[in-house]
Amino acid sequence: MEIIVAAVGRMKAGPARDLWDDYAKRIGWNLTLREVEEKRPLAGTELKVREADLLRKALPERTYLVSLDAGGRTIESPTFARQMNDWQERGTITFLVGGADGLDATLLSQSSYVLSLGAMTWPHMLARVMLIEQIYRAQCILTNHPYHR
Repeated sequence: MEIIVAAVGRMKAGPARDLWDDYAKRIGWNLTLREVEEKRPLAGTELKVREADLLRKALPERTYLVSLDAGGRTIESPTFARQMNDWQERGTITFLVGGADGLDATLLSQSSYVLSLGAMTWPHMLARVMLIEQIYRAQCILTNHPYHR
């Protein structure tokens, strides 16, 4: 299975990056992080639309699109693992992580699945780490590795 995490912003060296790298090494699936960043000082809707354009350019031609959004489905880790197992039959899976203002509505409407990491607000760099941890946990659940217990 190929997994792409397309995210707004660049991870700098530090604790979040260290955690990302640690989980990325553990994952047996092909995982790629594609980061996009708008350099112009835009705000509000204009910024979200521009970030959506940049994310679209980072997507492969054919992919199963999963967007992270507070309004998405909140599921338990075993359910996420079953979803990952089902999604792997579709080929490439791309997870979208928006910027500080979230994802543009057009990207959400184009997504095959919208996932929430919970009702609390998380910094988008930390959301990436939470996502990759859940991807690793799903792999462990599916292979009966004891990490998830």
